[in-house]
Amino acid sequence: MEQNKKKRGSYEHVLKYMGLFGGIQGMGIAISLLRNKLVAVLLGPDGMGLISLFNSSIKFVSDSTSFGISVSAIKNLSEAYEKGDEEELQRLMLIVRSWGLLTALLGMFLLMVAGPLLSSQTFSWGNHTLHYIFLSPVVAMMAITGVEMAILKSTGKLRNIAVITMYTMLSSLFIAVPIYFFFGMKGIVPTLVLTTFAQMVATVSYSYRHFPLSFSFRSSVLREGLGIVWLGIAFVVAGIFGSGADFIIRSYINNVAGLDMVGFYNSGYMMTIIYGGMIFTAMETDFFPRLSAVNKDREACNLTINRQIEVSLLIVSPMLVAIIIFLPIIIPLLFSDKFLPVVGLIQLMMLALYFRAIKLPVSYLTISKGDSFAYMLLEATYAVMIVPAVILCFNAWGLIGTGIAIVGIGIVEAIIIFVFNYIRYGYVISREVVSYSVAQIPIGIMAYLMTLSLQGVAYWMSGILLMITSMAFSFIILKQKTSLWNKLTSRFRKDK
Repeated sequence: MEQNKKKRGSYEHVLKYMGLFGGIQGMGIAISLLRNKLVAVLLGPDGMGLISLFNSSIKFVSDSTSFGISVSAIKNLSEAYEKGDEEELQRLMLIVRSWGLLTALLGMFLLMVAGPLLSSQTFSWGNHTLHYIFLSPVVAMMAITGVEMAILKSTGKLRNIAVITMYTMLSSLFIAVPIYFFFGMKGIVPTLVLTTFAQMVATVSYSYRHFPLSFSFRSSVLREGLGIVWLGIAFVVAGIFGSGADFIIRSYINNVAGLDMVGFYNSGYMMTIIYGGMIFTAMETDFFPRLSAVNKDREACNLTINRQIEVSLLIVSPMLVAIIIFLPIIIPLLFSDKFLPVVGLIQLMMLALYFRAIKLPVSYLTISKGDSFAYMLLEATYAVMIVPAVILCFNAWGLIGTGIAIVGIGIVEAIIIFVFNYIRYGYVISREVVSYSVAQIPIGIMAYLMTLSLQGVAYWMSGILLMITSMAFSFIILKQKTSLWNKLTSRFRKDK
């Protein structure tokens, strides 16, 4: 048992579940690229902007009514699973599923009732109340999916989660493209409903197979879940701040600059957070449950967090340099030539992912310890900073201004998180994290500055040189830290 725990925290384990050799993430990215390319061609910037506004509204309502159970439950479930307490685990699943069903019904009802308000506040044209009514089941299905996914994450069913992820991406491709081809923008609402339904079916089928469905609305059961709900209230408030900030930004851009500009902003955001950030998927699926299981041990927490930062930074850095360099080629391939105005924005926003790689593992510490107030405070601080920053910078410099705001606030947020967690929990950053950051971040900055000053052959030669430098540094460190290279070479020798 002790050996398994050590193995779960090893560099090999972290690398494995960040998708380095699994192939799931790479295949998922390829499917997403194909889907979004086709959707962009079929719907254009206006259609992408409309999808963005609907998704922002849905997420805002979902975050406001889910009580954050899909995240807060992981702490309790992971601790019970780590101890091997089967009875406690089953009891917690009953509680979590019961509360999850209640929040699903609440979220669906709220979106139906709030439809007229959301329509008037989000759109400067037309009445979209009926659209929000038809989208209300999406909120319910997201709540159910979130609870079952929390159960799978907490119990280490990572292979199942990988399969579900692949199924969800494939289903979204085969559902969205035909509907948009035949119905255009009229197919947006049905597509959102059907793709969410497909994800829910895939998730519950695996979860129920391992842990048969059980729920109860007895007052005693619901009362026992108040502790999880109380922690989740912090996620509700934080979710309202986060989704609300995103909602305000997109609505502001829509009202000031038009729906096509929202489409540009959304494509930049999607490229940065989804594609660039897919390397961080393991944070939720694997890292957070591991951190929650050792949350009472300061030394183990520090080791777990720092090791995750080291691997994340080493893997993501070469990818960010490559995206910055090749973006003028990538954007027309992913979307269309109409989206070329977003190139400068995305190149700048890629720099924010360096700081996301560093601060994200630390930000999970408050959640793993059940410190709801601290989590809420940090999330609210970011939301309060990002909205005026984006609005001011957008008014001054357009799309590039939004990138400047996101990078600047990202750096400030990272500093706040590190200082806060040092004071409150005694978290100490490792020498390795500092040295890897000092080596990799300047390479990314040089790559971005190169896009502003060089052209032609000089641009490509300098860019490729920077990319190779970043890759070489990461490869050398990972080779020193892990035995994966020896395993790969030994397999190759056997094959020969």
